Amino acid sequence: MTTTVHWQERVGNQRDWIWRGWQTRYTYIRSAQHHQQKTPLILLHGFGASIGHWRHNLEVLAEHHTVYALDMLGFGASEKAPVNYSIEMWVEQVYEFWKAFIREPVVLVGNSNGSLISLAAAAAHPEMVRGIVMMSLPDPSLEQEAIPALLRPFVMPIITTIKKIVASPLILKPVFHLVRQPGMLRRWASLAYANPEAITDELIDILAGPPQDRGSARAFAALFKAAMGVSFSPSVKTVLPTLTIPMLLIWGQKDRFVPPALASQFAQYNDKLQLLNLEDVGHCPHDECPEQVNRAILDWIAQCLEATQPSVASQI
Repeated sequence: MTTTVHWQERVGNQRDWIWRGWQTRYTYIRSAQHHQQKTPLILLHGFGASIGHWRHNLEVLAEHHTVYALDMLGFGASEKAPVNYSIEMWVEQVYEFWKAFIREPVVLVGNSNGSLISLAAAAAHPEMVRGIVMMSLPDPSLEQEAIPALLRPFVMPIITTIKKIVASPLILKPVFHLVRQPGMLRRWASLAYANPEAITDELIDILAGPPQDRGSARAFAALFKAAMGVSFSPSVKTVLPTLTIPMLLIWGQKDRFVPPALASQFAQYNDKLQLLNLEDVGHCPHDECPEQVNRAILDWIAQCLEATQPSVASQI
């Protein structure tokens, strides 16, 4: 008889950490003793996800590296704080976590919004980052670039007004109570994933839990407002050429949320960026084809980032 281990038991040693007065959740799995010189990893989830989204990755990656994963403020088991969310704010959460618990250069691994946080963190705090792995990298600034320059002064105010209407509490509150239902989450997942078999009851359980927390409706409004704006500046196109660290960009060719065509465009901005396209995979490659992604990450680190200097022991 096969026994299924609950996902909470497959994501390491979960702990709470108070960041700027807010309760946040993180987890870690320390690598085996003979791997202590390997570069640590920090895994950063995408919008609406959490530590649980890395349940197929944490233990495998930890066979070779000490691995951490964070629930970003507003998501997962972290507090649903009524703050002004932004990429910059989450970057500071990651950086201050790193200063508190790690204090040696790491590889940041992000999916979607987590990719954007990883990229911004590498630019803002280069002493923290040895390399980054990004999956399905969004660029909010592309919205404005898609509008002809001559029309922007006229079109952008209209777009801003529409966004404010959509982001009003009168509209968002009933929308929130609708979208947090398991049936709606399953429909969302069917758009994010190319393989229906990857949309398991376990995945829906992971996605459906946090929206039931106290303050989640208010946090949803703040998160939605942030998502509607261009909260990352400068753009991916501006930041990528400035980085000198190794980077791996993984993209599912059936991603319906962020166009896969952007991958080859981003690869032209920096010759240190390696591109891995995955056929028949959607927006969350690490969850949809974890064996392939885990192996790609470990191989890339071994080839590009194997430690050449002694590392300081991580502290928990």
